[in-house]
Amino acid sequence: MDRILNALIALITPLTLAVACRENGAFSGAKLKQAFRYFTVQSNVLCSAAALLLCLFPAVRWIWVLKFVGTAAVTVTMLTVLLFLGPQYGYRALLSGPDLVMHLVTPLLALGSFCLLERRGLVFPLLLTGLLPVALYGCLYLYKVLLAPEPKRWEDFYGFNKGGRWYLSLPIMLTAALLISLALSAIQSLP
Repeated sequence: MDRILNALIALITPLTLAVACRENGAFSGAKLKQAFRYFTVQSNVLCSAAALLLCLFPAVRWIWVLKFVGTAAVTVTMLTVLLFLGPQYGYRALLSGPDLVMHLVTPLLALGSFCLLERRGLVFPLLLTGLLPVALYGCLYLYKVLLAPEPKRWEDFYGFNKGGRWYLSLPIMLTAALLISLALSAIQSLP
């Protein structure tokens, strides 16, 4: 069953991206490049790649750890949409079409497969790897929103710097990633 769920994750992510990146009836490389600015896309691609590798090499420990990292990342995406972005921008906009898959379906599939079917036990040092996607993306987002030269600067599309409050948003997101990683670890250690 875990291989079926992982194969599904590995399949639906590229299909969802292909649908999301259509323009005038054809796939658009420019839209794909634009899509990769979002943590949602990056976390889903990471989780999809890890799921594919886990299908092919289920006994390899580092691939299982990569699946943990991907699962933690898409869980951050899902909870950010449900708790922060949904109330701000509206759930209808964030939970329809390709966004429904990336914000909810893939995270739930990843959580289900990792927590119920891929339980191998997660020791403390490895637990910290679950923070890597948020930490790396947080640095990139902070640079692109605040520090990049004006023509290369991103708009604050997540609203994490509203009123110059990045110094609160970044620690909150890292803490959330840590709590998610701890929760996944706790589930892994259940009998």
